[in-house]
Amino acid sequence: MSHPFENLPTTPRAEEILDKAFSRATRASGSKTGIEAQQSMLMTASNIISDNLENVATQWPTIDELDPFYVELADAVVSETDPADDDPGIDALKQHLSNISWAGRKAKEIRQEYEGRVVRSDVDTSRKLRKQAFARMADITEQVAEDLEAVSKARDALKGLPDIRPDEPVIVVAGYPNVGKSSFVNRVTRADNEIASYPFTTTQIRVGHVEADRIRYQLVDTPGLLDRPPEERNEIESQAISALEHLADTVLVLVDPSGECGYPLAQQLELRDDIESLFDAPVLTIGNKSDRSTDVEADHFMSVTEGDNVQEVLDAAIEAVDWEIELPFSDE
Repeated sequence: MSHPFENLPTTPRAEEILDKAFSRATRASGSKTGIEAQQSMLMTASNIISDNLENVATQWPTIDELDPFYVELADAVVSETDPADDDPGIDALKQHLSNISWAGRKAKEIRQEYEGRVVRSDVDTSRKLRKQAFARMADITEQVAEDLEAVSKARDALKGLPDIRPDEPVIVVAGYPNVGKSSFVNRVTRADNEIASYPFTTTQIRVGHVEADRIRYQLVDTPGLLDRPPEERNEIESQAISALEHLADTVLVLVDPSGECGYPLAQQLELRDDIESLFDAPVLTIGNKSDRSTDVEADHFMSVTEGDNVQEVLDAAIEAVDWEIELPFSDE
């Protein structure tokens, strides 16, 4: 199962829709003459315009029915695609889709309005009426040109969201840069399960997987999000963190008591306290680089580079998640 935006088709531009509609309308009338030719052109152009516009809207998932994680993360991503918009974000996207759907319906209404008049007219009048209908359909399509462009940008950005599944347990790995987060995730993730990097604004969300007792756990590393104080995060990054709050079943905050990461231990612990205040899930403090120092109060110690106690830390995270498989039947 992919994430809800992964398979969205390319969004056509207004000019592309009109070029396609009118060129095919011309070809459709090639074997016909008189009023029949005008009818065929009107029907073909209307169908192409209305189908293309309505398909743009209907092929998107229903936003309000998505998991809150994807709603909030999409809101943050879409805000980034058009920061100049007075009302950016998921609500603006929904309005763009609504406008496009309206234009598709309007193209049908224009055809219905003109087809009876075309049939009842002489050849010259029917040609004029068909041209009037084309002009109105073109005007309607051009009215939503900016909506189509905005939806196209949103689609391109949202296709890059990570495939994080709300129905599987999530372990978030946090901490300052250079404390060993990515090394830990790399080490515990199965060798045959690639850790993918996904673009998100100026940062990345990296997702790896590990299985234990027939349960697949998702390990989420968030460079650029949960690796610095809250006052240094912009609004969009804070919103992305809010999205993660919906998913996290436990959080591992890695600290480097040796200070070799470049950040004082006190500063690292302040970040840990901030993360504890954000998440309702269990937060475990993990002292990494234990071969260098264990001078910190932590739930567990490990050294990823030396391979010391790494599996034990993963086991502790899984235990904190406390996830049970839902059986398809029950005795109750």
